[in-house]
Amino acid sequence: MSIKIGILGYGNLGRGVEKAVNECDDMELVGVFTRRDPANVSTLSGAKAYHVDELENMKNDVDVLIICGGSATDLPEMTPKYAASFNVIDSFDTHANIPVHFANVDKAASAAGKIGIISCGWDPGMFSLNRLYSESVLPGGKAYTFWGKGVSQGHSDAIRRIDGVLDARQYTVPVPEALEKVRSGENPELTTREKHTRVCYVVAEDGADKERIEKEIVTMPNYFADYDTTVYFISMDEMKAEHSGLPHGGSVIYSGQTGSGDSAKNHVIEYSLKLDSNPEFTGSVLTAYARAAYRMNQAGDSGAKTVFDIAPALLSPLSGDEIRAHML
Repeated sequence: MSIKIGILGYGNLGRGVEKAVNECDDMELVGVFTRRDPANVSTLSGAKAYHVDELENMKNDVDVLIICGGSATDLPEMTPKYAASFNVIDSFDTHANIPVHFANVDKAASAAGKIGIISCGWDPGMFSLNRLYSESVLPGGKAYTFWGKGVSQGHSDAIRRIDGVLDARQYTVPVPEALEKVRSGENPELTTREKHTRVCYVVAEDGADKERIEKEIVTMPNYFADYDTTVYFISMDEMKAEHSGLPHGGSVIYSGQTGSGDSAKNHVIEYSLKLDSNPEFTGSVLTAYARAAYRMNQAGDSGAKTVFDIAPALLSPLSGDEIRAHML
């Protein structure tokens, strides 16, 4: 029997989930749910588009609802709301607010007898698992997380909100010297500025004050002020030709020891990702965890979960025998 999937939100991430679901033989895409007029939404796979209000009438038609909204305002409201009716998955990535979000989803999902898996993706998500595995195997070591080179969608959007900016892409770039120090096991103390730089490509309106725009970017608090930031002004044609993709990636590097004193041995664990498409990879992670959510709920489990709570075998469409024979 196919797992019936619904997608709430149809931006870059929603389309990434759609592609992933359609590659899974054990899943069926019931439809895409949007706040826009469904008549104006054309899906990649031909799946039907519904207005979000129709979800209330489809509780028996959707096994898992994958919520593809933004972490700032959408997911804190949407995930607890729909966890009261569906098994849900989201990619909530505001790290500092995860405990509150978890509690809100847990309350709704537990009361409804549903599963709500939050903060799926690569960070939080796959990177989180690797930080936990490393700390568990080598307690007391030090974890470093580097992002990029890749497009930061949130930072790009912040630039686009500046007066006189037509379009922008911001790339987060690890500092090579910092990476090498960590990989060599030096365990350096690194400031924010020493770990990453930011490179911005900006299309300005004709006649716009580029000097003002650049100053607003490099001094923007919480986004660029703490980093060495370079701004390049380019044409719209250059933007479309050279910066239309959404690549990303990064590394979790953990340095720890076994033993102590003169007999101590150093060990470095590294997990890295190089992604052509951030939203498509994140969509694939969400889809795998949708399979786990369905299986857990079928077994009688409920409440909020994170990637830490889910056995790896639940993510795979393969049987336990197949996994043990080919992957163990």
